[in-house]
Amino acid sequence: MDDLKQLIREVPGFPKPGILFYDITTLLKNGPGFRRVIDQFHARYRDAGVDVVVGIEARGFIFAPTLAYALGTGFVPVRKPKKLPAACERIEYALEYGTDALEMHTDAIAPGQRALILDDVLATGGTAAAVARLVEKTGGVVAGLGFVIELDFLRGRDKLAGRDVYSLLHY
Repeated sequence: MDDLKQLIREVPGFPKPGILFYDITTLLKNGPGFRRVIDQFHARYRDAGVDVVVGIEARGFIFAPTLAYALGTGFVPVRKPKKLPAACERIEYALEYGTDALEMHTDAIAPGQRALILDDVLATGGTAAAVARLVEKTGGVVAGLGFVIELDFLRGRDKLAGRDVYSLLHY
């Protein structure tokens, strides 16, 4: 899978000096590369008993519904506050400076349903851990967490200890 790294543009100094941003738009525009990403996730999760795939706003909305289609499951969006029209469960989580929040419809995941959480990047792990708690808050079971890229040096996996975490590419 490391050959897929050639399809990811590295942008130094974005969004601020000292940050190296891994831009997946160059991977997304490459049909065979994008297909390989989805195929790899499909191979990993096709026998995992996944009932729904949860995508985190915004780039998770690219991969999660595509994989849900391939698996024949439903897709559940997790969004920033006040973006969903019906009753929501909300979770707040700590950022480096302050807090943030995410919401999911209260009826999006039925008790006992197995949910796969899918996103583009695992960095510090705070967002992914919050979404896992949100899934469990509604009675769902976290079947796993999948990421296209994992930034190993940020140790986000540590916040997901005891959970099945799978990343295609490691930096």
